[in-house]
Amino acid sequence: MKRLIFILIICTLATGVFAQNSKTDSVKAKKAAGHKLSSVDEATDINFNKSKDTVIHEHSKAPGFSWGLTFARFDFGLSTLVDNGSFKLSPQNEFLRYRSWKTSNVGFDVIQFSYRFNSTFRMYLSGGFDWTNIRLRDNITILQNQPVLTYRQDNIDYRKNRFSSTYLRIPLTFDFRTKEDYNGGSFHFVFGPEGGILLGGKVKQISDENGKQKAFNDYNFTKFTYGPFLRVGYAGFGIFAKYYMNNMFENSPEQDGLKNFSFGMSFIF
Repeated sequence: MKRLIFILIICTLATGVFAQNSKTDSVKAKKAAGHKLSSVDEATDINFNKSKDTVIHEHSKAPGFSWGLTFARFDFGLSTLVDNGSFKLSPQNEFLRYRSWKTSNVGFDVIQFSYRFNSTFRMYLSGGFDWTNIRLRDNITILQNQPVLTYRQDNIDYRKNRFSSTYLRIPLTFDFRTKEDYNGGSFHFVFGPEGGILLGGKVKQISDENGKQKAFNDYNFTKFTYGPFLRVGYAGFGIFAKYYMNNMFENSPEQDGLKNFSFGMSFIF
């Protein structure tokens, strides 16, 4: 968690630097009672509102490439294991029983390369991080450096038993958005394929007998994962869903067909 907070702080600072090089999407016009004619990015707005401060929101319609550091598409949701098309685990995978409301997925992007076609459509290739945290129910330990996914039954009552993976995520995104409304917000419909490269796996256990224990290994997680994702939202808030089409674990025949589905909230489109 400390590592995640540190990354969030760095990305937030980087976003501020990147934003200085971005085109302005809004302008604040100071005016007296009456009408005001303002122009932003070759687009004109005539406003007859008699309030003294009028914020006119407009986004650039000019096509072109852009790239840089960012902090965007922050996903926070739940993960569900799908066992050969079923949400119920098969007998050979019962040792992976998990607490549904404590099994989570977190991810965000930190760099992107984009091309805007017009004011309503752009596509971009981005890179970021993706964590899946499985909160195991049983008092087991997933073993390191095994030819297949292997566990040990323990005589310890674990208060926390978390089995997690970290991936470098690389989504190719198609982003459609409506025109901005009076409040400056727009609806987004975002989808595309996402690939992931394994950075590592982790087991974290907390018990009265052994205190806090951590172990790092690849734990037979698949080295590369892929699947479609979808985000729908308004302004900077929405929902997401993604499904990884290949197996969660490789070279482990008994886990063949075990896949990961995640859904939840998405911020900062």
